[in-house]
Order: sequence, then structure tokens, then C-alpha cells
Amino acid sequence: MATAKDIKTQPTAVSVKDFVAAVENDTRRKDAEQLLKLFAKITGWKPKMWGPTIIGYGTYHYTYDTGREGDACVVGFSPRKASLSVYWGGCEGDEPKALFAKLGKHKMGAGGCLYINKLADVDMAVLEKIVSGGLAHMKKKWPVKGS
Repeated sequence: MATAKDIKTQPTAVSVKDFVAAVENDTRRKDAEQLLKLFAKITGWKPKMWGPTIIGYGTYHYTYDTGREGDACVVGFSPRKASLSVYWGGCEGDEPKALFAKLGKHKMGAGGCLYINKLADVDMAVLEKIVSGGLAHMKKKWPVKGS
């Protein structure tokens, strides 16, 4: 059974500003700057680096039925080389399906990760609703702390 210290994605002291400034792809870097503003608006929290590449907002402690537990960011994103990975918080029910249908070009990954090639491909107002809904879901499901 993995303990919190075994989990690789932990908060770090790396500067979010420096990390974003070092993103090589101009479009990806500009999109990351735009997402910084969007997530700050939605959460009201300051970003923190989680591991080497995830920009996260807030913290929650989870314990699964298997006994595995740890801490993770509530919502966040990563400007990866292949795409923007958006950790939107997940949901229950069918409500987000209608939003995803309106979002624009995207892919969904396992665990509720949303992949977007570039922000120009999506409706930013819809993305804001998706992340806001995911944040609300996380606040209901887990004890959440802002940062």
C-alpha cells in the first residue's frame, strides 16, 4: 500500500512564474499564462507547483477504499509538450456532458483529465464552467484547503 511519502506528485518550492516562463512552445506558454488567470479567478487561490510539471490550486487529502491515501491539488493544469492537461476536479451525474459537447476540440483521459491542444480550440466560457463545477464537486467530496 502506498503512503503519502511514496506519491511522486508532491508540492514543491519551484516558482510557478519561472516554470511557465521556461515553457518552450510560445502558444503553450501563452495558454498557460491565460490558464493561470482563469484558475485564479475560479478558485481565488494562489498556484503552487506539484511535482515538476503540474500547476495546482488548493489541496485535499484523499483516502481510497483500498487504504491508499495522500494529498493532491484540487484543480490544476500542466502545459505539456503534446497538449494542455487540465485537472478539472471531476463530477457526478450527466450535467458536464452537455458542457463538454459545447467546449470545442478536446479529449478526455482516464481519471477525468481533460486534454486540449490549444486554448484557441475551445470556448473559454465553457471551460470556466467546467472547472468551476469540478471545484464545487471537489469541495463537496473532500475536505479542501485553499492556498
